[in-house]
Amino acid sequence: MRCLIVDKMHDSILPMLESIGVDATYRPDATRPEILKEIDNYEGIIIRSKTTIDQEFIKLAPQLKWIARAGAGIDKLDIAAIEQRGISIFNAPEGNRNAVAEHVLGMILNMLNNLHKGDLEIRAGVWDREGNRGSELAGKTVGLLGYGFMGMAVARKMRALGCRVIAFDKYKSSFSDEYVQQVTMPELFRETDIFSIHIPLTKETKALVDDNYLSNFEKPIYLINTARGEVLRLDDLLTHLANGKVLGAGLDVLENEKINQLSPAQQVTFNHLIKSGNVLLSPHVAGWSFESYKRINEVLIQKLENYLKSFTH
Repeated sequence: MRCLIVDKMHDSILPMLESIGVDATYRPDATRPEILKEIDNYEGIIIRSKTTIDQEFIKLAPQLKWIARAGAGIDKLDIAAIEQRGISIFNAPEGNRNAVAEHVLGMILNMLNNLHKGDLEIRAGVWDREGNRGSELAGKTVGLLGYGFMGMAVARKMRALGCRVIAFDKYKSSFSDEYVQQVTMPELFRETDIFSIHIPLTKETKALVDDNYLSNFEKPIYLINTARGEVLRLDDLLTHLANGKVLGAGLDVLENEKINQLSPAQQVTFNHLIKSGNVLLSPHVAGWSFESYKRINEVLIQKLENYLKSFTH
């Protein structure tokens, strides 16, 4: 079986594929036109975020049997077109869930303890102890929107540090356990101190967290988004940062992450965002640790191996 790899992967990927009998072509620098020209020769593709796999792509890939997404999100895949062709999809949320959870924790601790603010002030010659007095994480209620692999990993970290963890997931039921309490959306709005987003990007979730959504929280909250930028409307976040409903925001993802190619309106929003003293930003790296880089390969290879074994039996 032949597969095409179109994104940069950890060096372990080629020997791992060879060990399960997959002949891989490594083309991380390939452009979309080049991929479309070659894809008819392959039964599989390993992709990160290089391009969308849409109807045009599928039409030009008559032999394609499987798609491996090196990460958690599958929003760049046309699921309907892929399933119609009977093509299997593998992703690897198990590979980077711990990295995401640690990043969420780091952002929360940074904001609660004014670490970035205090650092900048000291560098500017300001020594302000009272203005940088922190709040303790223990005893806070962490509200999770979505309870998949990432939400579960975050819940375990938060519980270990003395937090109460509640979660709402529209597509899950009866998932309360020692780490989390399942709640309704009204309960999430009423009880949350720290709000962390862990839902995929779909037509249903795009711009879900908007002005109306944020207005429903009964207490001032800290907000963390390590999911997808398009889930959260940044203009509406800025409104609630200004009125105090959101005390601080940790954003690993943005609505448009091509920050040097923003529309005029997006540029205005971005300028306000970066000037805000209570926003912490990181460049979509929550799940991108050195360890997860390799672990994602391990997860994908295990799933692919199981898939290939089902073919031979």
